[in-house]
Amino acid sequence: MASSLIEIDTPDGPMPAEWFAPRAEPTGTVVVCQEIFGVTDYIRRRCQSLVEEGYGVLAPRFYWRLAEEGVTPEITEAGPDALQRAMGLVARLDFGTAVADGVAAVQAARRHEGSSGVALLGFCFGGGLAFAVAARTRPQALVSYYGSGLRDLLHLAPEVTCPSLHHFGEADSFLDTESQRRITEAVTPTGALVHSHPGADHAFDNDVGSWHHPEASARAWQTTTQFLHEHLPSA
Repeated sequence: MASSLIEIDTPDGPMPAEWFAPRAEPTGTVVVCQEIFGVTDYIRRRCQSLVEEGYGVLAPRFYWRLAEEGVTPEITEAGPDALQRAMGLVARLDFGTAVADGVAAVQAARRHEGSSGVALLGFCFGGGLAFAVAARTRPQALVSYYGSGLRDLLHLAPEVTCPSLHHFGEADSFLDTESQRRITEAVTPTGALVHSHPGADHAFDNDVGSWHHPEASARAWQTTTQFLHEHLPSA
């Protein structure tokens, strides 16, 4: 999971981000929006998987304004209070500012000399964040995994005009059937694809979490990479 730490310019100062260099250039760049726990090793593994697909990957540390002694917080332990602590971090984060940081990350990816285009990929908290960023940046593609904030962002659906793919678990503890129905009705008029995975809960892709669903994870990832290759060719 070799990556280099870079800085992205924002009006409030430099935002740290992890850059996973592609195997060859030019190629597409995927901006990965972290889940609620931060840029964890799970997120880094997903970034490395994208490198293996031929992409460059940029993973902004969206909690950077919450840093203490220069260390950006992330929840690495899988203890019983991990989710509560992570929700505390999100509660302290200004969502509008995080969206602006995401826009800055997409702009930085587009300026990268070897980038031939940009896609957004977000998990959980990052699924909603990526959706909001896509509304402002018009990337080549968007993939959102169980975007927990989508229920409050549906007014942006007409502005997300890029090809998009949404993954949900049918047994999601945070996004019930009615919420998923409302999201589907809002995003499909612009051509979005929605995949619902039987037996899967929220965060089914996180391979260290208690909700991990290996079959749904593998199926969703195969669909994700096929979708990305269709809309954002890699090297």
